[in-house]
Amino acid sequence: MRADLRRRLSLAAVLTAATLTVTALPAAALTGTAPIGSAEAAAAAPGPIGIGPALTDDAQRGTFKVAAWTDAPRATVAKVSARIRQGDTVLAEIPALAPGNAWDPLTAGRFVLPAEAALRLTEDGGTIPALGTYAIDVTATDSLGNKLTRTDAGRLDFRLRPQFDTFGIGTPAWDDRNARPKGTLLGIQPGSGDAVPLSGRTITVAPTYTTPGSATTVVTDATGAFLGSPMPVNDAYATFEATFSEDSTEVHGSAAEARRVYEVTGRAVKITATADKKRALSGEAVTISGRVTDTAAGQAPLAGQALQVSLGEYTSNTPYGTTVLTDANGRFSVRLIAASGLSDYEEYWQVRTADPFLKYTAVSGRIAVPWESRIDLLSRSLSADGRVSVAGIFRARYTLGTRSVAAAQYVQLEQSADGKTGWRKLAGAQTSDGYWTSFSVAGKGTGGYYRVRHLTSDAYAESSSNVFRLVRTSTRIVGMNAGPEPVRKGAYVTATGTLQHYTSGAWRTFGSGSVALQFQAKGSTTWRQVATGRPAANGKISLRAKANVDGTWRLRYYGDATHFTSPFSWADYVDVR
Repeated sequence: MRADLRRRLSLAAVLTAATLTVTALPAAALTGTAPIGSAEAAAAAPGPIGIGPALTDDAQRGTFKVAAWTDAPRATVAKVSARIRQGDTVLAEIPALAPGNAWDPLTAGRFVLPAEAALRLTEDGGTIPALGTYAIDVTATDSLGNKLTRTDAGRLDFRLRPQFDTFGIGTPAWDDRNARPKGTLLGIQPGSGDAVPLSGRTITVAPTYTTPGSATTVVTDATGAFLGSPMPVNDAYATFEATFSEDSTEVHGSAAEARRVYEVTGRAVKITATADKKRALSGEAVTISGRVTDTAAGQAPLAGQALQVSLGEYTSNTPYGTTVLTDANGRFSVRLIAASGLSDYEEYWQVRTADPFLKYTAVSGRIAVPWESRIDLLSRSLSADGRVSVAGIFRARYTLGTRSVAAAQYVQLEQSADGKTGWRKLAGAQTSDGYWTSFSVAGKGTGGYYRVRHLTSDAYAESSSNVFRLVRTSTRIVGMNAGPEPVRKGAYVTATGTLQHYTSGAWRTFGSGSVALQFQAKGSTTWRQVATGRPAANGKISLRAKANVDGTWRLRYYGDATHFTSPFSWADYVDVR
């Protein structure tokens, strides 16, 4: 593009563009919102052919696209041509537009002027004399010979498209905490795609996000470059945006670029800190203390430095995050309140400076803040042989899931005489470490009050299940005797005794259930069952079995739904002869 065209259009060119006369299009046609084939989009014509609005391609303003169709049976659109006019003067004849790509929703069903055939200025070898807007006439012909010309089908926006070639804000420093916006504004020429400097344009630069300050303006020089006045930077997230907009005979459109302060020239300091505990329950106070020193000044204390101290990710003005200033000796101390559930992963404390112009290494340390937990029981039972079995789910109190850092947790089964005090451990177990942390725990018990308890770990705080009671009645066999003694080989040995249960504060006879007679041969360690039977109504037992070898005999009651199995009765040795 010639140098004289890189300047703003002359007054004569402006007056010439202002005298362009083009038939007004319906609003929907100008905006491209009317559907293809609608009465508003198509020119009023009796024939079957319809032509939609011609729309400039904003990315390459030397091209455009237009929809054309035919309603004639078994006919297709065979050819679409166009011409570009300025008043009555035809500036360009386009013998054929190319069909759009059927797979591209932006061009499917439309006819386009390809980028390689883009309209250009005369100085670039084209036929368009100057930047501006021009009328587009479109003619469509179908395969049956039907033809329609739509005059002023659209307006070619043959103007520069504004674009920021560069935009930066410099590098703020410890002793100069300002951004200095600078960049270059260009106009992209239609057709050739050349970048033309836009001089004398007013650029607006404004702070965004949390950055304080007001917007300022700056004017581009002859090369399109601009340099704004200093703008204060107060945090590491400071962002500035340059914007430009123009709608003239030469330039049409808007441009915007934003930049964030990613780098500063800082001052090196050292932060040291410690926490007073490694684990804190929810609601418990944690004190974090430390010091800030100036590395460039021989580790001299740095007073009045704002620090962000937190349990977990820093959040201002909360019990678990606050900002504190160092004292004259560069020291600080903060008391924070732990809160469970802040992190699904490992908790930590951290100290970092709130000043973006300090170079430092953040200090942090692990601190366990156990989640509140709960134990939900699914089943519980007390067997006749005195085995207490409990199954349930262990999980966080306020969510159905589990912590990402939590391994299997330890729970223990406990018993108490009154369900309130004197709890003693019967057995322990590990929960599963899956999504549902189920557990099963069992131990020996004689009946009473029970619970399952989780002891505090780094992942979960202490919790207990509901207290529950399991009861069975104790039993025993008294007066056991086996005879005769001695006994002849092959003859019967008869074992007798009385079954009792403990009820109403005393041992009373019990005539129910099943009783077994067991025998252990001399020299053996194995007991085998040799006879079974039921006690009489008065609890009396009499069972017999053949005796073939010397050995020991005993009776056993195996309990029922409400009674314990009896302890082993007295064992009686019988000699066989």
